[in-house]
Formats: sequence, C-alpha cells, structure tokens
Amino acid sequence: MAFNGMTVAAFESRMATEISRLIERYGGRPLVAPVLREIPLEDNSVVHEFGARLMAGHIDLLILMTGIGTTSLFDLLKTRYPWPPVLTALQRCTIVARGPKPVAALKAAGLQATLTVPEPNTWHDMMRTLDEHRPVKGLRVALQEYGVSNPDLVNALEQRGAEVFPVPIYKWALPEDLGPLRHALDEIMASRVHVMLITNAIQVDHVMRVLEQDGKVERFRAALTKMVLASIGPTASERLRHHDWPVDFEPSHSKMGILVKEVSE
Repeated sequence: MAFNGMTVAAFESRMATEISRLIERYGGRPLVAPVLREIPLEDNSVVHEFGARLMAGHIDLLILMTGIGTTSLFDLLKTRYPWPPVLTALQRCTIVARGPKPVAALKAAGLQATLTVPEPNTWHDMMRTLDEHRPVKGLRVALQEYGVSNPDLVNALEQRGAEVFPVPIYKWALPEDLGPLRHALDEIMASRVHVMLITNAIQVDHVMRVLEQDGKVERFRAALTKMVLASIGPTASERLRHHDWPVDFEPSHSKMGILVKEVSE
C-alpha cells in the first residue's frame, strides 16, 4: 500500500477502470479523467488505396504501429476483398510490428511479423531495427498510423530512400464532456494531487490543448514541480519534454501495471 492514501491522477480512456483499480490496489486514491476519444475515420479511401497497392504487389514493407490499428486495417480490407488473397499479398511483404500488440493482432489473423521492434518501441528503435535487418532504400513502405501521424518516423524513412505511404486508421479527439478533465486539472493546480501518471504521448497534447484554451498553462507547469510526474516510457517522455513538463520517473518496462507498482514503491 505504498501510495498510503495519496491522490494519483491519470488520463486513461480505454483502460480507465483498470488503472483506477491498480491505483487503489497500491493504496492510492485514483483521480482518472479521460482525455482521449477515439474516432474511426469516416473516409476510408486511403485504406482502400492501400488495399489496391497491396493486391497489385506494390507494397514491399508494412509497418504496424498498434494492435487495434492492425485489426481495424484488416477488417477494412475484408470489406472490399476476400481474405485469402489478402493474406497471400500480406505474406509477400516484410511485416514490421512495433511491439507485442501488433504481433498478437497478426497472430489472430493467421500471420506473423518478419521483424518485431524491441522495447521501448520508440521510432528510434524502429529505425535501428530496420537499419540492422531490412534497410528501406528503394522500398515502398506502408505505415499504419495511430491517432496522429509521426512525422519524425516518416522523415527518417524518406531520408533513407523509402517511398512512404501513410495509412491512418483512426484519430483522436477530446472527450465531448470536458468537465471531468477540467476538474482533475484544477485539483492538480490546487496542489491536491501527489502523483500524475502519463500512459500515452497523445494525452499530453490533449491536456495542453485544454490548458491553452483556458489560459492555465503556466499555472499547471508550476504545479508539476510540486508532485511526481511518471511517464510510461520513452515515447511519452519525449512528448512531455517537448511541452516542458518534467519527467520524474519511468518504469523498468513500458506497461501500465508495472508503472503503477513501481511508482507506488
């Protein structure tokens, strides 16, 4: 019970219940305010263009960034093509999975990754893996994007001579009701929160959007110096530092359960 009654803030959306239970398990009082709302792209024309290129043999390498994005991509392809020829076309490609979640989605679809990016699964790790095992010069690379684009990854691929075709599957929006989020931010600025957990880099961008709308950015940054700010891993930490937030802690592995346990300790 290492939190010993401390208030612990988090901005989880999909796993809000799970992170609340974890905080309680380790003796904390959870203050969880979702900051992301997932919106499927209504216009799937880019995915259909990807499908046409894939079926014509014009994709050499496919990078899968997320598990849910991988599953959604395959589901969208199934709306236009029979699955067996899609499977055959995918098997002709080099498939690069960013960590275990895309690997699991591939396995469920009867596929396996050619390359798996090791922890902490940043775009730097992605490029190191490709440079070592599958240089991309002259390759036609499809990049399954998640929520927002990663221009650094796209630029790194293009600088190495790849022809990059981004394939966005879904995007993020702010919650329709910002009340819970604004309440959590006010509690932080009133110094009533002892620990904040960041479990996704996009959370930081969305919190900043609301703070900028409300004119409270500097008050919030000042409050961060009086608490522990824990990041789930290097990708989130990179985003925190981009916005001049401190990074007080990263766990030994980029997993939510390990984050809460190690921060409590």
